[in-house]
Amino acid sequence: MDPAELDAWLRLLLADGLGRGGVRRLLAACGGPVQVLHAEPALRQRIAGPAAAALDAPPAGFDSRLAATQAWLAGGPQRAMWALGDPAFPEGLLQTADPPLLLFADGDPAWLQRPMLAIVGSRHATAQGLDNARAFARSFSDAGWTVVSGLAAGIDGAAHEGALGGNGGTVAVVGTGPDQVYPARHRSLAQRVRERGLILSEYLPGTPPLAQNFPLRNRIIAGLSRGTLVVEAALQSGSLITARLASEGGREVFAIPGSIHAPQSRGCHALIRLGAKLVETAQDVLEELQGPAPGQQKLALPTADAAPAEEPLLAALGHDPVTLDALGARTGWSAAELNVRLLELELDGQVARLPGGLFQRRAGV
Repeated sequence: MDPAELDAWLRLLLADGLGRGGVRRLLAACGGPVQVLHAEPALRQRIAGPAAAALDAPPAGFDSRLAATQAWLAGGPQRAMWALGDPAFPEGLLQTADPPLLLFADGDPAWLQRPMLAIVGSRHATAQGLDNARAFARSFSDAGWTVVSGLAAGIDGAAHEGALGGNGGTVAVVGTGPDQVYPARHRSLAQRVRERGLILSEYLPGTPPLAQNFPLRNRIIAGLSRGTLVVEAALQSGSLITARLASEGGREVFAIPGSIHAPQSRGCHALIRLGAKLVETAQDVLEELQGPAPGQQKLALPTADAAPAEEPLLAALGHDPVTLDALGARTGWSAAELNVRLLELELDGQVARLPGGLFQRRAGV
């Protein structure tokens, strides 16, 4: 992209109050970003309303934002900026109602050429929810699919980890600039995504984590993907926004059921009541999407079988979170005996200790 075009795109992106819809109307009428800036101010206002006056002069601090963007793009061959209409712009996003104007990419864009599946869910996930996200993502990755998520804490991070543990890659759509990582503890994970996947952002380099940006990035996650799997979600969850956007865009929505007592399951149960497909294995998702990618074998996610007869405590635990008192009532064991055995199972990776004094069998156990 030549400097004049980059300058023009950033002027459009940073124009206060103009919005993506206003920019798209101007582009449709004028033919391109440079032509928009060269158009008569009166014409721009007839097309996009009074907010088009923001294009009459560069916004405050524009030169530093432009310089920072140029410096980021020059930082490595894996970095790119795609404008709406560029050949590299993801085709799936062009079919959505509100595609981004610009996308900043850091990594290998080849992962966008594979079929893509989104995995989203709660930031405050249970241990079993995290296990499910990793296992489903790894199965999709091994089956030739690119896993898309948002690099957030909880289910998102587990989905990226699972995908990177398989044969495929992953795409992280972030709500910050492409040079920022939120939460900060995902810095190492973000670097792994850059190395064997792709980070995408519609926000300029240097953009910090702003609350209003995270729900907006959900439309990109849904738009890239042929289907969206919700692993865990509360009723007021951003994951339900992603699921709604996927459904409105004609994409498939899947949900994993959970305990009727867990707040993180209520969003998934609500989606299932509204018509999302209840899934228990990765194969359930792949079959609904007409099988795995060409040339790939179908892979099913192992589900949790009944507890082995030789371990009565696992059988007493079941699959829902449970208190120590409830376990005592089920087994007749003392609290001291239960604590010793639970600690052994926890260290062995078979049981997770949850907030509130709860215990839960991990997925696959």
